[in-house]
Amino acid sequence: MKFCVKILLVCACVVFIFSCASFRPIKGEQMSTLIAAPGVKSATQLTNFFLANNPQSDKKYVKKLATYYVHEGAYEGINSDVAFVQMCLETGFLRYGGLVTADMNNFCGLGSIDSTNRGERFATPQLGVRAHIQHLHAYGTTVPLKGKLIDNRYKYVQPRGKAPDIFGLSGTWASDKQYGDKLYGLLVKLNNF
Repeated sequence: MKFCVKILLVCACVVFIFSCASFRPIKGEQMSTLIAAPGVKSATQLTNFFLANNPQSDKKYVKKLATYYVHEGAYEGINSDVAFVQMCLETGFLRYGGLVTADMNNFCGLGSIDSTNRGERFATPQLGVRAHIQHLHAYGTTVPLKGKLIDNRYKYVQPRGKAPDIFGLSGTWASDKQYGDKLYGLLVKLNNF
């Protein structure tokens, strides 16, 4: 009996250690790697971070996008810092270069599979940001959406809430096993703004 208890304790410790290994705090501000959490950075801070990585971009457009991310994220309870750095990663800081193009207003590669399925299109940048926030919502939480659903791919995220933090997006949102680490690296850089 004592042997079984020891084995259970060892197993519990191993599970605890591995569950903690996926959590990496970001020093400084109260930034979080959780998807269903408040964003910390303002639209101005997000814009400054973006322009430091792509200074040739249209500052007014980037500021407008950053404002959409902050507002849409707050409305749905999704971390706007996470969503914004994911947009930066997915679009190459709006340089694109893949299947998705700027005119699609698709900031996270929604539905982008191959040359036949290049991805979803949205009428405005705000709707593109909203769809991105809604898709992260499907991954990060099981609570109902507050706004009208515009993300056509929301229903495909099963089970809902399967990725409570950015590390859960590795191999799920993207096939890249290092996807969460890439997002984390961008969040660490954002923390300096």
